[in-house]
Amino acid sequence: MNVDKVRDEVKSKEGEMLHFKFNGSRNQIVEFEGEIIETYQAIFVVKLVDNNIKSFSYSDLITSSLEILK
Repeated sequence: MNVDKVRDEVKSKEGEMLHFKFNGSRNQIVEFEGEIIETYQAIFVVKLVDNNIKSFSYSDLITSSLEILK
């Protein structure tokens, strides 16, 4: 998968409430809901429903460390 294609896909979902699944270290899986509020060249920012902020790189999506489940 191409980084530009992933970046465009994330940009198209900006402002939507989405469901995410993150495969963290030591096989920890965290699911959360949030809204993509900003997209940058290398990262995008998600505001969670509890108003916390998380940032992810597009490579997290390419490597399947992060999934957008909708």
